[in-house]
Amino acid sequence: MSTLDQEALVYHQQPKPGKIEVISSKPCMTEKDLALAYSPGVAAPCKEIAKDPAKVYDYTAKGNLVAVISNGTAVLGLGDIGPAAGKPVMEGKGILFKQFAGIDVFDIEVATKNVDEFCNAVRVLEPTFGGINLEDIKAPECFEIEERLKKEMKIPVFHDDQHGTAIVSGAALLNACAITNRKMSDVRIVVNGAGASANSCAKIFIALGARRENIIMCDSQGVIYKGRTNGMNKYKEYFASETEARSLTEALKGADVFVGLSVAGALTPEMLKDMSKDPIIFAMANPEPEITPDKARAARPDAIIATGRSDYPNQVNNVLGFPSIFRGALDTRSTQINEEMKLAAVHALAKLAREDVPEKVSATYGGKAFKFGREYLIPKPFDTRVLMWVAPAVAKAAIDTGVATRKIEDWDSYRDTLEALQGPSKVFIRSAINRVHQNAEANGGELPKIVFPEGTSTKILKALATLVDERICQPILLGYPDRVKEKINALEIHALKDVPVIHPSNHPAYAKYVERLYSLRQRKGVSLREAERLMADPNYFAAMMVHMGEADGMVTGSSINYADAVRPILQTIGVYQNGVPAGLNFILLEDKFLVLADTTVNFNPTAEQCAAIALQAAKIVEYFGIEPRISMLSYSNFTGAPGTPAKMKKAAEIVKSLRPNMIVDGDMQADTAVNAEIMERLFPFSNLKGGANVLVFPNLESANITYKLIQQIGKVEVIGPFLMGVRRSANVLQRTTTVDGIVNSVVFTALEAQFIKDVLKHRG
Repeated sequence: MSTLDQEALVYHQQPKPGKIEVISSKPCMTEKDLALAYSPGVAAPCKEIAKDPAKVYDYTAKGNLVAVISNGTAVLGLGDIGPAAGKPVMEGKGILFKQFAGIDVFDIEVATKNVDEFCNAVRVLEPTFGGINLEDIKAPECFEIEERLKKEMKIPVFHDDQHGTAIVSGAALLNACAITNRKMSDVRIVVNGAGASANSCAKIFIALGARRENIIMCDSQGVIYKGRTNGMNKYKEYFASETEARSLTEALKGADVFVGLSVAGALTPEMLKDMSKDPIIFAMANPEPEITPDKARAARPDAIIATGRSDYPNQVNNVLGFPSIFRGALDTRSTQINEEMKLAAVHALAKLAREDVPEKVSATYGGKAFKFGREYLIPKPFDTRVLMWVAPAVAKAAIDTGVATRKIEDWDSYRDTLEALQGPSKVFIRSAINRVHQNAEANGGELPKIVFPEGTSTKILKALATLVDERICQPILLGYPDRVKEKINALEIHALKDVPVIHPSNHPAYAKYVERLYSLRQRKGVSLREAERLMADPNYFAAMMVHMGEADGMVTGSSINYADAVRPILQTIGVYQNGVPAGLNFILLEDKFLVLADTTVNFNPTAEQCAAIALQAAKIVEYFGIEPRISMLSYSNFTGAPGTPAKMKKAAEIVKSLRPNMIVDGDMQADTAVNAEIMERLFPFSNLKGGANVLVFPNLESANITYKLIQQIGKVEVIGPFLMGVRRSANVLQRTTTVDGIVNSVVFTALEAQFIKDVLKHRG
């Protein structure tokens, strides 16, 4: 037994057998919960559904529930091993549905090889599921089963072994033809294999423009030709060719494309030598391809190669198709997944592969950069954009062809919903982005000007590509223009070609900025000569641009330590009246967020500073339309003992005196603050009901340790830190931040800049 096999057995057995479980989507902790979840409350939705069967989608999980059904007669790489032995594969399929599209799955293994029995077993399940995914059923029975169930059921029935591979390979073929300047109508294709996948691949190639007479299909007995009787069935007969070729070797002479859905080693290097220039080789047998890419490339260096394996480029992986396809079908409550929906998925995948690939995708694959071309024909499986592109395309095709029973009126909102499936941070950031857009529209379309001192930072430039595309800000880069432009060209970020680049000491405002810095800091030990030196520093120059109103905000810190990055901001922009500079982090949970402060600036804030920090954080929470509930944290609950407890108790009292209606309490422990049950059971006198959403820490150590620990081991998402208390919008990144982290910071910097600008305008 191999090491991988041993690891797989442990993975499937521990900590408990299997890979899936059923969890409750509603609370069931009290008698009231029980009465709502079951008798007598459950009768209410039952009666509504009895009156109107369509209400089943409103009151049950049917609309997001798919059955993965198999009899285990054609398990990938293992063959006919039976339904019980195939169950681990079906559970795995359930994980992929959930991971990539947020779809719940019940796997169902059927103990029959009889087509009638199989169809009868599946057909009567229609009331339970929103869709049926047929899996690992041998040909030709799989064709008949799918055909019958599609006719007999009013929910989508999709045999992924056929159509999933076809859809993904169709997208890859479209792009391979584009790269080699071929027309689909001209390509000569040889398909090796005549099972479910091969049959469907050939059909989808025809739908994409290939001519049937240009396709030769082979099986284990050779070419499927007109007049052959051995090993034939009606599905093979459809692809019988008028050809003299009788073997795979003969069929490949002059061919443009090889599509392998057969067995390892079926294609030899010698066979490739007679193919046309720039041969397209899709060797998709699993787990071992018909020919390995290294052998194929040794024989034909000009070949474009795809396989079904993740350790080679161009992996034709069904996970690029079925989760997003079902997502689009379920969201439109479609009665079927028709050919137009499949083709919509093909074109969406092909177009997405031609887009720039975000760093987040590269990071998932060990930092490897991807760019459309011979080594990158189709998106990577862990590219989260796949759902955003494919599901809407499928949904639109369903609506356009009349198989949808539910229309999508607002496509932007629908895409926001899809984005939300990828985690709470996506919802949070998308809501902030939408606010930036709304604010800009209210001000004639003008976006905030954000200056970036680190003009040659790769991470900054990659983030700006997204920010410009999303219309978040008007970026200004600092640095030597030639070097910045050279870096932009090297990274091929065409969206930034017109972004202004400023060299601080050569800028017309340099002398004015020097004088202003000198006037601000001359009584702090800064001479005129020192002011000149400091103003040549991009961080000081950026801060002065913001201070002078020539930029609306700044973001820095991706390449320098936090203290060095924040110093120019505090010395130049400064804090507003009674403001306290402080760091803030958002902790995002599935249904809410928490604010943590101060996480980055003040080592041991006083009670007065803690109160000011709390009020600053409260304003941010209020900006998102949520009532702040502030907890002053300590190691004790309402003791007011000397030291930290007394300080945090006093901080709570200061907040109450300044804003009497504010919900605030302390000192208290962290578990008391966030657990409403503890608070109500042990401390009913407190006005902090329902759990706090603003957590103010007594010192920098506790706050910084908490957010970084949560960031690494918590099942939550952390955004930030952000800088509060400053007169203008300025934020400092952590050096370990990712491109996505930079995007998030700039979104909130832009939002804050708009807010400050609006406040100043109304003040006159």
